[in-house]
Amino acid sequence: MPSHFIAFWNLENLFAPEGYEGRIAWIAQRLAGDLAGWSEALYARKQSRLSRVISAMNGGRGPDILGVCEVECRKVLDDLVAELAVALPDRRYAPVHADNMRDQRGIDTAFLYDEARYGVDPQLVFNHFVLRRTGTRDITQATFRTAAGHDLIVMCNHWPSRSGGAEASAGFRAVAGETVGYWHERIREEVGPEAAIIALGDFNDDPFDASLRFNANAWREPGDVARAQSAKFYNLAWNFLDFEAEDRRGGRRRLDGTLYYQGDGNVFDQILVNRPLLDRSSTPFKWREGSETVFTIPEIVDHRVGHGPVRFGLPKGDPATNVDPDGFSDHFPVTGIVEEG
Repeated sequence: MPSHFIAFWNLENLFAPEGYEGRIAWIAQRLAGDLAGWSEALYARKQSRLSRVISAMNGGRGPDILGVCEVECRKVLDDLVAELAVALPDRRYAPVHADNMRDQRGIDTAFLYDEARYGVDPQLVFNHFVLRRTGTRDITQATFRTAAGHDLIVMCNHWPSRSGGAEASAGFRAVAGETVGYWHERIREEVGPEAAIIALGDFNDDPFDASLRFNANAWREPGDVARAQSAKFYNLAWNFLDFEAEDRRGGRRRLDGTLYYQGDGNVFDQILVNRPLLDRSSTPFKWREGSETVFTIPEIVDHRVGHGPVRFGLPKGDPATNVDPDGFSDHFPVTGIVEEG
């Protein structure tokens, strides 16, 4: 039975080097301070560290399909593919990418996939923009056709950040959730209700936040999704959470996370699957129960700060202080397996 190792990783500010001639002028102006000192050597080191983690996935075979965010442009993806070609010579990775010209920092969502295992029709690659007053993030959708001729539709997300505060920015992520929910329904209308769909990414909200539960229609209980005749997702990231007993105010504190801020963990990086992936009777694909995980290797975990990721950082004019050349990203990857049969 063929299986497909699916992953997502926020690559944390994967920008081309400071003097990159292909950089869009307004991005160069806006990010001049952050990228001051972002040398060719630091950029190459960052790529090498990302490759170290990606090539360790799937038992050292690398992912079949990898969704990524916080990438500046096609160049950085091509350079990562070149790095992975050395680390994983049996893979033939290719990017799925479209420039997002609306985001305030010019960062994109994208995919790397093994083109020896999948075909991707460029006519079935879409950028869904999350509109807001001060900018936007995008959702990249691609259809991956397997060797058996079956289509797996994946949406790679990077939702608006919590800049300005979680409550003040919540409406932006609600709009992002509505965007995902809308396109989930549209795919079912255009392709059929048995289309196998995965939505993964950095949602900048936890699984229990309203943007996921109500706007994206992503549920905690797989049985509720398996019985549904409407566009619902099962949110596998609930399985990443561990809770202490309720405190006296009725709240619960997260113990585990895919990223950490000031020592507190959040599960912003998630994988959502729709009903056909829970029921093989309606589709050739099925999510392998229990395969979802927050992926780590020993050197990516910072035991000094809440067991969070060791981030690489950006120089901001002072690489010695602001960059850790032994770091990776400020997020952990999330991974899982889809079976086909």
